[in-house]
Amino acid sequence: MTEILSRLGTNPMVQSFVSNLVVGEITLLTGLFWLIIAGIMSVIGGAIGGMLLAGKDLGYQLSAMMGSLLGPAGVIPVAAVGLVVLKLV
Repeated sequence: MTEILSRLGTNPMVQSFVSNLVVGEITLLTGLFWLIIAGIMSVIGGAIGGMLLAGKDLGYQLSAMMGSLLGPAGVIPVAAVGLVVLKLV
């Protein structure tokens, strides 16, 4: 852990962020980081799901685009509520 932090430089903000990620503490920055990761994963999963469900009917590009737009609609609110619950517990 100290080896990773020493390679990041002497910026205390970056060291604090990485330290909080490693420990598992949820702060505002780490919560936003995990929310962005959840959003990216939901876009990828939505595109794959759209292609599997409606690829032959609508075309693979259109179904992937629709899936990637509609995938985060359910994931982002649930991830935000989950992070708040984890912070309070």
